[in-house]
Amino acid sequence: MKREFSEQEIARREKLEKLKELGIDPFGDGYFKPSHYSKDIKEKFINIKSKEDLENNPEAQKELFKLTGRVMLKRGQGKAGFMQIKDSYGSIQIYIKKAEISELDFNVWSLADIGDYIGVEGNLMITGTGELTIRVTSYKLLTKSLRPLPEKFHGLTDIEEKYRRRYVDLIVNDEAREVFRNRTKMIRTIQRILDERGYIEVETPMLHGTLGGAAAKPFETHHNSLGQDLYLRIATELHLKRLIVGGFDKVYEIGRIFRNEGISTKHNPEFTSIELYEANGNLDTMIEVTEALVKGVVKSVRGTEVIDYQEHKLDFSKPFKKISMIELIKKEKGIDFKKVKSFEEAKKIAKKHNVKISDHMYGIGHIITEFFEEFCEDKLIQPTFVTGYPVEVSPLAKRNKDDNTMTDRFELYIAGREYANAFSELNDPDDQYNRFLSQLKEKELGSEEASEMDIDYVQALEYGMPPTGGMGLGIDRLAMLVNNKSSIRDVLLFPQLKRK
Repeated sequence: MKREFSEQEIARREKLEKLKELGIDPFGDGYFKPSHYSKDIKEKFINIKSKEDLENNPEAQKELFKLTGRVMLKRGQGKAGFMQIKDSYGSIQIYIKKAEISELDFNVWSLADIGDYIGVEGNLMITGTGELTIRVTSYKLLTKSLRPLPEKFHGLTDIEEKYRRRYVDLIVNDEAREVFRNRTKMIRTIQRILDERGYIEVETPMLHGTLGGAAAKPFETHHNSLGQDLYLRIATELHLKRLIVGGFDKVYEIGRIFRNEGISTKHNPEFTSIELYEANGNLDTMIEVTEALVKGVVKSVRGTEVIDYQEHKLDFSKPFKKISMIELIKKEKGIDFKKVKSFEEAKKIAKKHNVKISDHMYGIGHIITEFFEEFCEDKLIQPTFVTGYPVEVSPLAKRNKDDNTMTDRFELYIAGREYANAFSELNDPDDQYNRFLSQLKEKELGSEEASEMDIDYVQALEYGMPPTGGMGLGIDRLAMLVNNKSSIRDVLLFPQLKRK
């Protein structure tokens, strides 16, 4: 495919040839190790505001600094000039004077463009306007930029192009880099909290022979050597619970999940979740650990437990509210599903309120869940644990001892979105077997999200799994929350997009 270049790109390539004529490798000819980042210098010498301050600081005068960074601004002609260079943690000004560097270094500097990646060595100086600046004694081109960056004040104005060319977005957009630093900080916080509680982090397979662990449509693939069709995992749950059977008391995995479903501001076909399981735990255990994780992450990243998220002010300083699904429906619609005794009666109520009934529904619990999703979800603004999920929509959760139509399960809602899902895990192998049969029935009725029969998992339970609490938490949605982003694409480095 023939490439066509703009005038600016042609000019840069002409400079590329001039650099080669000077004997300079435009793409680096050796290792240049920086001694400082820009923020280190600014933090260390924050009190230097004038030339007098600098003169009274012998350490600042004699210290030699080596920095690398990308040229974001170049000013000056003739025998001297300034540059603004950006590194991983910020930017700093540098000053070049022909009389103070070698002739070769100055000629290389003269050919510099915005976007070039350079290394400099020099001493600290302060300008007449009080700006800390590196007075360069040595200048080195590390990589020539052949394509101009977006205009400084507008950056990538095409939102899709921002996601498609994330590398450019990260160069020009300080906020974007901060989002992904926060994401890393968030994950480290989760790991620290769980490690301190005695959990161990594990890894489980991404290729599954049986579909299970969640209600979702999978990606399918084929293993040539084995001659078998496989699924990309839709959850880590069943393998992690096998580890509880095997004798691990507390396990967790932060891993990639794949679901062949729609793309939106809330959904990406591959995303990151954490699932954790604790032997001798239950729903109350999971409520406690989930609240600790969410509060810990919010405090770590935002520095406070009361934060703004979109149009909401969210308070994480108080204990999270707890309310059952049936109570919420009664509160919003005045319908008490505790008094509904048949599926036919539930369907009549649904029809009256224009609630959708799908072909794969077979129990009252499906109708209850539809009512909740239709009328209650988006009203749950402050952190709220919704409990009392029907058996029909909870194939892996333990039945409630007081009401066998319900399970010991919660979902955490914040600002109208689900963030976490947890159970007192089902450990009765016969009940689990029958639940899988019910899922197969849903599949036959047309559900693309129903699980398959995982007979190996049933056999694992037959060896005996201790009473166990389990929880799954969406890492991407949590990243959206703490970074005040409304789209999942803003917290994924490379979101899935339709090919150009």
